[in-house]
Amino acid sequence: MGIGGIGIWQLLIVLLIVVLLFGTKRLKSIGSDLGSAVKGFRSAMSETDKAADDDEDPKRLDAAKSEQAGESNASTAHPASGKPADKTKV
Repeated sequence: MGIGGIGIWQLLIVLLIVVLLFGTKRLKSIGSDLGSAVKGFRSAMSETDKAADDDEDPKRLDAAKSEQAGESNASTAHPASGKPADKTKV
């Protein structure tokens, strides 16, 4: 028994029928077309991942900078008025 109950002889018969129906040149061109399609898909996915990483990084940096700026402004502001505290009075 082979894969899923299919033996080696059944696979060889199916392969022989496919070769007789399509021919070796046609099968070779189908294989190369399929290979180039997979290669193009992989390169497109990697470009998409790189673009997504590039798009997310500036947003994260801007958000982090605005959070840090908000924390520094809040620490120097007067709690009641929201105006900056006078640093000369201690």
